[in-house]
Amino acid sequence: MADRITWCKDRATFAMEMFLRNLSHVPADKVTWSPTPTAKNALQIAAHCAGYSGGFAGILRDGKFPNTVEEFLGPIQAAIDSVTNIGEAEAMLREGIADTLAALDTVRPEQISMTIDTPIGPTPFLFFMIIPANHLILHTGQVDYLQTCWGDQEVYF
Repeated sequence: MADRITWCKDRATFAMEMFLRNLSHVPADKVTWSPTPTAKNALQIAAHCAGYSGGFAGILRDGKFPNTVEEFLGPIQAAIDSVTNIGEAEAMLREGIADTLAALDTVRPEQISMTIDTPIGPTPFLFFMIIPANHLILHTGQVDYLQTCWGDQEVYF
């Protein structure tokens, strides 16, 4: 089971580095560019990732979902709203993933097979171990897509 925890930690670290590598190739004049008025720009995507980066650490440490959705999302949204530039997003993301890695170190082997109650129903604890990496990987694709919109066809993986 320790191998599963190590795998989750390694994957979260890899996903963060991949996201930041892609993000580092966004030109300064494109950071707030968006293909449509309702689509997120690179800064908004980075802020979103940064805000959520440590959001799952509490669940991992506590072994349960907060009492309400608002209790979970409130601090995350406040963190997202506080980001004003890429540097702040990167620092927050690195801090959140460091917190997540530390929280993964507290996971006991028996927790891995547990199910916890969430507002959307019973959810495998393993989901919360894996989601920090998967979340970043999915949003790396969004940044990659934005890059192709302005003609950058390089692969930064």
